[in-house]
Amino acid sequence: MIQAKQDLLAALGEAIQELSPGAELAAAFESPKQASHGDLACTAAMQLARPLKKNPRELAQALIEALQRRAAFQQWVEALEIAGPGFINIRLKAAAKQAVVAEVLGAGAGFGAQPANGQHVMVEFVSANPTGPLHLGHARQAALGDSICSLFATQGWDVTREFYYNDAGVQIATLAHSTQCRLKGLKPGDAGWPESAYNGEYIQDIADDFLARKTVKADDREFTASGDIEDLDSIRQFAVAYLRHEQDLDLQAFGLKFDNYFLESSLYQTGAVEATVVKLLASGKTFEEGGALWLRTTDYGDDKDRVMRKSDGTYTYFLPDVAYHIDKFQRGYTKCINVQGTDHHGTIARVRGGLQAADVGIPQGFPDYVLHKMVLVMRGGEEVKLSKRAGSYVTMRDLIDWTSRDAVRFFLTSRKADTEFTFDIDLALKQNDENPVFYVQYAHARICSIIRNWVAAGGDESQFGGADLSLLTAPTEAALMLKLADYPRMLSGAAEGLAPHDVAFYLRDLAGAFHSYYAAERVLDQAPELTRSRAALLAATRQVLRNALAVLGVSAPEVMSRETLENS
Repeated sequence: MIQAKQDLLAALGEAIQELSPGAELAAAFESPKQASHGDLACTAAMQLARPLKKNPRELAQALIEALQRRAAFQQWVEALEIAGPGFINIRLKAAAKQAVVAEVLGAGAGFGAQPANGQHVMVEFVSANPTGPLHLGHARQAALGDSICSLFATQGWDVTREFYYNDAGVQIATLAHSTQCRLKGLKPGDAGWPESAYNGEYIQDIADDFLARKTVKADDREFTASGDIEDLDSIRQFAVAYLRHEQDLDLQAFGLKFDNYFLESSLYQTGAVEATVVKLLASGKTFEEGGALWLRTTDYGDDKDRVMRKSDGTYTYFLPDVAYHIDKFQRGYTKCINVQGTDHHGTIARVRGGLQAADVGIPQGFPDYVLHKMVLVMRGGEEVKLSKRAGSYVTMRDLIDWTSRDAVRFFLTSRKADTEFTFDIDLALKQNDENPVFYVQYAHARICSIIRNWVAAGGDESQFGGADLSLLTAPTEAALMLKLADYPRMLSGAAEGLAPHDVAFYLRDLAGAFHSYYAAERVLDQAPELTRSRAALLAATRQVLRNALAVLGVSAPEVMSRETLENS
């Protein structure tokens, strides 16, 4: 059906040009909301009506006549109908729908993917300073960012996952001082414990290992503790390495590996920050006020001008942010995506404004942003707020330990990033259809079971190529095949829209189409040819479920057990 769609789109493009030469209207099909309205829908007549000053239904009739003259529509289309103000509903021949089974089985893990396009994209996400365990916001960023990376990979992009953090500054100084206080025997609640100190038990763990003069190794650094409780620099470096290692363990538990770690401090060491100041001064967009150096970011759409250098001579976070994104661009990444919390919304205009003022050839709108809202964790109908490990918040590792990596990844990509999400621990642990990740994974496991039974009875998966797909005529089979055929379009749309939740929605719909089919039709114990054809359809469904789950970083189990729903 993928080939059929491509043929039909090409024919539609030709017909549009026949009716309106030079029209800048892309040929496109939509999926009707109701199956009774056909298999595909076209709105081209309504879109052409205004510029051509013609009645949309009359245009629709003319478009149908133009389409019917084309070989692709003669080969693949059963009927064309006008509906409403000018919709064209398209009913495909059975062969067009059945073809998708062979297409999926032929492409395998590559079904839906596009060839390499020679383009590079960097996705920066998580980017947590090493001051404590990764929290729920980092978990949502990890799920969203990694899935966006996978989506772009399916579309032929060369993808780089980058983690940006600071190993100096106020937060790191607080980390070092908190650890030193623990080393001196103080703890939260004591009279001498600083109000700004970090209270989590992990600080005591760092102090214990520092005294033991241990060596810690993270993905991007290694350090051996001096054991000297007065050596604040050694404490700082050890604490940073310790927490980077802990974050690495969090990321490993999540199944995530970054290609590059970038230190904010390197921007100062290489002179990138000073070079950025020079560029901004040369732009003529800076001014001094109150002893501080400002940039007129309001000239670029910001709501107010921003301080670059404070009156004490230190730089604000804004300046290294601009320097960092110049560095990204100069490394060859003309497409960059930042996944951050909505509390970073104010940085968008100022960073983009700074990049335009720097005048280094960066296009407007660079970089792209995906902003996510907070995650609320519920258990037993009550909010879970605290973690002994972190002291004041629930961590990524808590969530994985309480449920599973698969549940965390699927749940945190199952809603649009800009909506708040409630993570229900009890729901994530259910082994029945109420749990959305179980519902999808169980569809895959059930198909594996059916095919295993078919093979045990003498079936041969290597013979799917000879299956008579024309036997697949049941309504639920047609619905399932249409859903399989929609996978490549969904993938490209999700990548373009930076919308991994589309993949989660699709998976639930595909699993639903399979479960409906399974309830309506028998696969085994039918005539041998019909059984083989239906087994081929299930194998194709299994493959697409597996492919889509992989985009979200979720496993596709082959064996699962299922609870009985209460009151079912």
